[in-house]
Formats: sequence, C-alpha cells, structure tokens
Amino acid sequence: MKIAVNTRLLLKNKLEGIGWFSFETLKRITRQHPEHEFIFLFDRPFDPSFIFSDNIKPIVLFPQARHPWLFYFYFQYSIPYILKKEKIDLFLSPDGFLSLRTDIPQLPVIHDINFEHYPEILPSAISKFYRKYFPLFAQKAKRIATVSEYSKQDLQETYGISADKIDVVYNGASSLFRVVDKNRIQKIRDKISNGQPYIIFVGSLNPRKNIVRLLAAFEKYRLDNNTKIKLVLVGHTMWYNKDLTRQLNKMSFKDDVILTGRLENNNLAEAVSAAELMAFVPLFEGFGIPALEAMQSGVPLIASNCTSLPEVTADAAALVNPENVDEIASVLKTVLENEDIRAKMIKKGLEQAKNFSWDKTAELLWESIEKASHA
Repeated sequence: MKIAVNTRLLLKNKLEGIGWFSFETLKRITRQHPEHEFIFLFDRPFDPSFIFSDNIKPIVLFPQARHPWLFYFYFQYSIPYILKKEKIDLFLSPDGFLSLRTDIPQLPVIHDINFEHYPEILPSAISKFYRKYFPLFAQKAKRIATVSEYSKQDLQETYGISADKIDVVYNGASSLFRVVDKNRIQKIRDKISNGQPYIIFVGSLNPRKNIVRLLAAFEKYRLDNNTKIKLVLVGHTMWYNKDLTRQLNKMSFKDDVILTGRLENNNLAEAVSAAELMAFVPLFEGFGIPALEAMQSGVPLIASNCTSLPEVTADAAALVNPENVDEIASVLKTVLENEDIRAKMIKKGLEQAKNFSWDKTAELLWESIEKASHA
C-alpha cells in the first residue's frame, strides 16, 4: 500500500499537540510497517529527523499552508495533484484537513471541533474556514479517527456522522514525563521559580484555555492564604490575548506569575514533575495531553469537569467548573493543603496514566488506516 501523509505540522522545535501526535504515531507506524511506502507531504523544507525510516519519501508542496486562502489552495489543488501523480492508495491527515477534489480514500484525525462551540476565540477568517469545510471533510472521509469518546460523540451529534465510521485513537504522553525524587524537584524549582513551590499550567495561551479565570483564581487563593506559591504558565500565545494581558496587569501577585514561553520537551517534563499541582481548566478539550502528562509525573491535577477531561482523568483529578473562579480557588486550597487528598490523587493519577501510551495510539491508528483502505 502507498500511503500519503499530511505532515505539514512536523516542525522542528515547534511541535504542538497535533504535531506531537503526528510525530509519535508516524515514527512508530512507518518503522513497524516496512512493507508499505509512505509519502510525507510537507509545505516547507523539512528536518531530516522526521524521515523516520527507509520506506518514507518526503515531498515539499507549494504553498506554505498557514492561512485560509492557502489552506484551500494547498488541500484542494496541490494535494490532489500529488495523490494522482504518486498513485496513492490512501491519504492520512493527522490535522483533519482533506481534499474535496479527489476520490482516493482519505482518513482524517479530527482531534476536536472546538471551533463549532467557541468560534469567537479563533481569528474570524480561520473560524469561518473551519466551520465551512470541516463538516465537508467529515462527510468526505472514508473513516474518521478522533482522540476521545467525547470527540466521537461530538462529531456524531454536530455533523451527523455515523458512529460506525469513527474510531477512537487516544493520545499518549512521552516517557520523559515521570516521577522524580525530592532533591531533583528542588533543583528544578531553583531554576524555574527561585526555589519556591509552584502551580503549573501547560498549553497555548489562547482564550479556550481559560487562563484569565485561572489567573483570577490564583489571585484569590493568594489573597486569602498566607503562602508564597507561584503560578507557572508554560506555552506561547497563538493569537494576541488582550484579556490575559489586562488580567495580569491588574493582579496584586502578578510578580509571582512566571511565563516561560514554549519549553523543549526535556525541560517541559522537568517543569511538570516539580510542580505542586497542575491546574488545567480549559473551556474545551478534545483530549488534554497536559492532564495525562501531570498524572504520569505523579503531580496532583485540577481539571475541568467538561468535554473530554472527565473521561481522560477518570477519578484521578479534582474536577471543577472552569467558569467558576471561586470554585477553582477553593479546590486549589484543598489540594495544596491536604496531604491525604494529594497522596490519593497522585496514586490514582499514576494508575490512570497507564491506560494511555503512544504505542497504543499508533496501534489504534494503524487499525483505522487498514479499515479505511479496505472500506
């Protein structure tokens, strides 16, 4: 079988959620299936480290697809051209984008459809493009892979897709995320937070991640309690977030909020492992890899009580209403100050994390590829 893969999000030192999904699954699948040929389709010069095995042929297509007009040209003209030229049997798209101008079987991974529920948090042009074309992509697909039962149900209800057409392919977390000893924790804290304990958030700093309410809850907790704990925000701003800037500027404890920007994976794993807890309270998640990374690292987790997070965390996290600042602040106090609760959460988190791995993800995605190719 000759499989073309949309690899435009394999970007050196810039892997985000879907980029990591692509990296971890494709690395395993291509090496485990040398009997098949894989055509990796990039939209810019690629790093050689992404050519995982000898059965991969990389091709760079034009244009760089980073804007709705360019999305359209890339997927509706460049992609069908190369699929026909290379005599492709199946097109796999880890970011969910498909071509509507080919009859070759296509398998998108649609991680979530947050833009259908919160269209206002994306730039207008991108939101309009997604809401116009993703329903068409979902209908066009031979099969669909997604990363949680929640996202599967959302695709069924929002786009009218049959459950029989959707495969759940849970995410995993890197083995770098693990429990570290107390001496190592203190060394990491010396580097990150001047030796002080800290709460951590990991994710892009966009409105969907609910950072403004997290900041407000942290401020309330600090005002009401005698503690020097800090808040570490790890991630970059995908689009300008004026509400976040406004919230930071008015805080009494803004000097105790540390913005690290994007961290390389080793440093990210260290930062998570040394946290007192992770506060991950987005408004919407298709899976929520940072939550899994916290559990796997033995770090107590506060998570949103909505979308996919109750499914991913089971009974291992303290779940909160992400829109209720007082509730978030109250649960911060409970988890930070009650050692028995913390110990139980850590134990349950480590057990729950065992249910997920990139090996399992790759196996499930390959099963979905085989179903799509034989449908």
